[in-house]
Amino acid sequence: MKIRPYLVPVTLALLLLVLQGQLWFGRGSVPDVKQLRDKLATLEAENAELKRRNEQIANEVRDLQEGLEVIENYARKELGMLKNNEIFVQYAKPNAKAVTNGKPAAAGQ
Repeated sequence: MKIRPYLVPVTLALLLLVLQGQLWFGRGSVPDVKQLRDKLATLEAENAELKRRNEQIANEVRDLQEGLEVIENYARKELGMLKNNEIFVQYAKPNAKAVTNGKPAAAGQ
């Protein structure tokens, strides 16, 4: 049996074309890998942000469980609560029209 001299190079060239086709267009091709890497980078960034938020919430929970000062400060600032026998005083800025020459203006003026 005699092999024709052009049969081996043609076969190798066809095999090379099939492999190149798989590399560029098949499953796991270069464009697919790039798309998956981009998606992975996006998901990792999102995951890092969620981990940071989870740490922040865990720290707040730990502070609320351990410290009464944090609860007291939260109640004062967010809820406007006062302690027993505590008086809340709020100062208002004087109105420029109401004060003339250091004396309050009369109601009729």
